[in-house]
Amino acid sequence: MTPTRTVLPAEWEPQAAILIAWPHAGTDWASRLSQVERTYVALVAAIVRFQHAVICVPDAELEHEVRRHLETAEVDLQRVRFVQRSYDDTWLRDSGPITLRTPEGFRLLDFRFTGWGGKFEASRDDELVSGLVEAGVFVEAEHRRIDWALEGGAIESDGAGSILTTWRCLHQRHPQQTREAITAMLTESLAADRVLWLEHGYLQGDDTDAHIDTLARFAPGDAIVYQHCDDVSDPHHAELELMRRELEALRTRDGAPYRLHALPWAAPVVDDGRRLAASYANYLVLNDAVLAPAYDDPSDEVAAAVLAAAHPGRRVVQIPCRPLIWQNGSLHCVTMQLPAGLLASA
Repeated sequence: MTPTRTVLPAEWEPQAAILIAWPHAGTDWASRLSQVERTYVALVAAIVRFQHAVICVPDAELEHEVRRHLETAEVDLQRVRFVQRSYDDTWLRDSGPITLRTPEGFRLLDFRFTGWGGKFEASRDDELVSGLVEAGVFVEAEHRRIDWALEGGAIESDGAGSILTTWRCLHQRHPQQTREAITAMLTESLAADRVLWLEHGYLQGDDTDAHIDTLARFAPGDAIVYQHCDDVSDPHHAELELMRRELEALRTRDGAPYRLHALPWAAPVVDDGRRLAASYANYLVLNDAVLAPAYDDPSDEVAAAVLAAAHPGRRVVQIPCRPLIWQNGSLHCVTMQLPAGLLASA
C-alpha cells in the first residue's frame, strides 16, 4: 500500500531482504574469522527461511568462498544476492541505508558515518550506500546524502512518527549542538514528529556510546522491549534501573504508558579481562520471525520467550552471538532490513 505521507517504517513491517557484509581477513575479525563465519552462516540460513539476504563481499574470490560455506550448510542460494563492494567492517546497521517510504516510493538516507565518533577508520563504510545505489541493488529511489553523523543503531522507529534514542550517543556525535537542534534534525530527516529521549542506559564493551538498539526497542501494539538487569551487584544495575523508570514514564500518542517487556540479564561474558556487551535487546525482526541473540547462557531461553511475547505470530530463532560481541556488537548491529519493494530484480 502506498503511504499517504513519508514514514520511517517500523522493523516489523514487511521487508524485502536483510543486508549484511561478510567478514574477511581484511576486517577486524581476522584473528577469529572461523568463529564469526559460523555465526554468519547460521544468520544467513535463518534469514533465507523467511526472506532474501543481500550479502556484500569485497571481491569475486570471497564471493566464491562464501557460496561454498552456504552450500555446505544447505542454504537456499536462490534467496541470496551478492554485491561486490569494498568496506572497512561489517556493522551495516550503522553504515547501511536508513530507508523511508514516501508517496513516490523510497528515500535512501545516507548519513555521514564516522566510525562511531572517529573511533575507527570508516571512509569506505561511509561510501557504502552510494556504492549500493551504483550497483543497482535498489529500485529507483531518492538517494539523499546528509552531512550529519547518525547511525541506524542509534534510532528506533515505531512506524508512526515516533523516534526513540539516547542523549548519550547523539550528544557525543554532536557536542556543540543543543537538544532542540538535534531533535529538529531527527524529526526533519526521519519524517518524524516526536523524539523520545533516554538519559540513562549503557553497556560495558559498547563502542557506540549507548546505541538504543542495545537497550530498548519498539514492538507492535505500543510496546517497548528493554534490557533489564536484576543483579544488584552488577555495575550496570543502577543505570539500567534508571532507564527502566524512564521507560515507565514515557507515554504513547494517546497518553497511555507503553507496555514494557523486560529482557533477562546474561551472566558477565569476559574476554581477556574485558567485559563484553551481551545484550538481548540487539535482536532482529524478519517478516515472520525474530532472530534472537544467544550467548550460551541459561537466560537465552528466557529472552527468546520474552521476544515471542513481544512479537506475537513470529517464530523465534536463536543465533549464536558470542563471536559477535567480541567485537562489541551483536545480531542487530551486523544487519540492516530493506523494506518490501525496495530490492531491484537481480
